[in-house]
Amino acid sequence: MQTQKVVDHIVNWLKDYATNARMSGFVIGISGGVDSALTSTLCAKTGLRVLCIEMPIHQDERQVSRAKEHINQLKKRFANVTNLEVNLTETFEELKKALPIVENSEQLNLSLANTRARLRMSTLYYFAGLHKYLVAGTGNKVEDFGVGFYTKYGDGGVDLSPIADLMKSDVFKLASAVGVPESILNAAPTDGLWGDDRTDEDQIGASYDQLEWAMLQDENGHTANDFNGEQARVFKLYKKLNTANLHKMNPIPVCKIPVNLKK
Repeated sequence: MQTQKVVDHIVNWLKDYATNARMSGFVIGISGGVDSALTSTLCAKTGLRVLCIEMPIHQDERQVSRAKEHINQLKKRFANVTNLEVNLTETFEELKKALPIVENSEQLNLSLANTRARLRMSTLYYFAGLHKYLVAGTGNKVEDFGVGFYTKYGDGGVDLSPIADLMKSDVFKLASAVGVPESILNAAPTDGLWGDDRTDEDQIGASYDQLEWAMLQDENGHTANDFNGEQARVFKLYKKLNTANLHKMNPIPVCKIPVNLKK
């Protein structure tokens, strides 16, 4: 990959899109992970205004620390970057009080994790509306179009996706090239939705390198019968997640009413 040319291409794409949309800049949720760090740096390179927002909800302190380190570094490098912290922990807890909590439900924790992501999305759009900013997405290709590892109408609710055509390995290459802090580059990827240190790999059941391999094999027309052992396991896992999460990746289905029924 021609790293610097890819960086320049994304930066120009971001700037052109915002200019044509007559928007003033970008707002981005900063998690302490490499995807949001890369995205915010690319947005900063456009010269347009960039608002980085931390939105902790019972957040692991290591994630908070990495997010602050990145934002402080970014503000020193780019005069067009500002930041805010909106602590949503109390809001999240108040919302839980208003909802019926089903004890011992295996879906409860997942539903609450997705609720965190949707609270953050709403917060980003609040500031986007105030300042005429675009909400910049931070999903990469494996997450957005491979296994669907994101929350529908949460971190999946964005105006544009600058890094969604990059594999996770590409994200790390570009992040290193644009000066993302080493602490973020060396941290295990995590979605930060659980209030602990569980990683993406813990949740998914495979590493991003393995998922990239499976995604490429699938695109090349292979099936699970073409592999054995660990490769077969990973490929089957990828296909299972891809199929289960197509509802996130495909357009919302619309029930078309026959013309004769409308008369």
